[in-house]
Amino acid sequence: MWSYPKEEDVFEKFGKYAKTAGIVFIILGLIGIIFPTFMTLVTEIFVSYLMLFAGIVAGYFTYISDKSNWLGWLKSFVLVGIALFMLLYPMSGIATIGLLLAIYFFMDAFVGFGLASSMHPKKGWFLWLINALLSFALGIFFLINWPFSSMYLIGILVGINLFFDGIVLLSGGSFWLKMNKI
Repeated sequence: MWSYPKEEDVFEKFGKYAKTAGIVFIILGLIGIIFPTFMTLVTEIFVSYLMLFAGIVAGYFTYISDKSNWLGWLKSFVLVGIALFMLLYPMSGIATIGLLLAIYFFMDAFVGFGLASSMHPKKGWFLWLINALLSFALGIFFLINWPFSSMYLIGILVGINLFFDGIVLLSGGSFWLKMNKI
C-alpha cells in the first residue's frame, strides 16, 4: 500500500536540498544580523499572521463542532484580536515578543542552574552552568532599555539562529552527499 523510498534516495534528496536550504538560511541570517530592525518587523508580522490563522481555524472548528462552546469562541476571538492588534500596532507587538523572550531566557537560566547544581560532581556540569549564565545575561540584556531594545534584539537573535541553522544544513547536506558518493 505505502511505498517508502530507498535509504540512498532519501540521503540524496536530503543532501541536495539541505545544501540549497542552508545557503538560503545563511543569507536570511546575515540579512537579519545586518538589518535587525527589518528582521524584527518580519518576525512580528510572521507571528501575527500565525496567530490570525490559528484564530480563524479555532473559530472554524468551534463552528463545525459545537457552536455553543463559548470557550472555543473566546479562544478564537482572543487569537484574532491579538493578531490584528499586533498587525495594526507593530511596535506594541515587538515589545511583547521581546518581553516574552526575556521571560523565556530567565526561565531557561533557572532550569540551567538547577541542572548544573544537580550534576555538580559529574563531568560536564559546568557546561550547564555556562548555558545558564548566558541565558541569564540574555534575559538581562533584553530587559535593559526594554521595550526599545526589542526592536533590534529580536532581529539579531532570529538572524543568528537562521545563520547557524544554515551552516548546519549546508554542512549536513555536504556530509551526506560525500558519505553516499553522490
